[in-house]
Amino acid sequence: MPSPLLLAAARSGRMRDLVTSMPLTRGVVDRFVAGDDLDAALGVVRELAAAGLDVTLDHLGEHTREPAQAVATRDAYLRLFAALDEQGLAQGADASVKLSALGQALPGELALDHAREICAAAGRAGMTVTLDMEDHTTVDATLETLGKLRSDFPWVGVAVQAMLRRSEGDLRELVGEGSRVRLVKGAYAEPASVAFQGRGEIDRAYVRGLRLLMRGDGYPMVGSHDPRIIEIALTLAADRPPSSHEFQMLYGIRAAEQRRLAEGHRMRVYVPYGADWYGYFMRRLAERPANLVFFLRSFISR
Repeated sequence: MPSPLLLAAARSGRMRDLVTSMPLTRGVVDRFVAGDDLDAALGVVRELAAAGLDVTLDHLGEHTREPAQAVATRDAYLRLFAALDEQGLAQGADASVKLSALGQALPGELALDHAREICAAAGRAGMTVTLDMEDHTTVDATLETLGKLRSDFPWVGVAVQAMLRRSEGDLRELVGEGSRVRLVKGAYAEPASVAFQGRGEIDRAYVRGLRLLMRGDGYPMVGSHDPRIIEIALTLAADRPPSSHEFQMLYGIRAAEQRRLAEGHRMRVYVPYGADWYGYFMRRLAERPANLVFFLRSFISR
């Protein structure tokens, strides 16, 4: 199945019902998701910490339409921070937050209010927060929320998707001192009017963005599994102090490379957890043919 179809399926309620009802082996989902609950996530964090890897945790969920769901997501993050702090795992950890899960589509400033509570709790625990970037229709609202949050929590970071045509301009506004930016290629189905479509175009856009970040005064977070991109990032970062940037990869992808990079650089693993894994899982399948092959093979070899 071509990647655009998988990305469209990630937004389909009918496909969600079909896939989540299939007898998936636990090992397939566990390849990319730390588990359904907090205890499972904590176990993964302990393993990664023992290997010298930092983490950013994402409580899975998005496109919230009910205030009660937004409150539940906020509370899940607060429980996460308390548990990490209690187990001595909070210091230096990060939380990845989707504003749509906090009620971004609902009236008023519900998502901003929830995000403020999350940031305050993270700061007390010695953690940071990074706002995930979702599809192109949410970029302006996400950057506006980022600006408001940074007035009280200057360490709040944001993800920027290189595939969006506007991102180079956004990055020029985000290279100042203290700004934390996770640069990724992008994992949403976007029209050609707003996003580069070909692999070569996206790669070149990523490198342009990476150069801006590495020349700036902020804190670049290189979110990529692409060996070529990583080598370029290492070259661009050669004159920067090791503490001034980091690499990030997704849980379950290129684990050996994560450990190799961790030997000389700060390496952070994006750890998703929670029962609402469908949208995240489908985007991981769409990103690389090898992920889809792994998924299909699980049914043949059961």
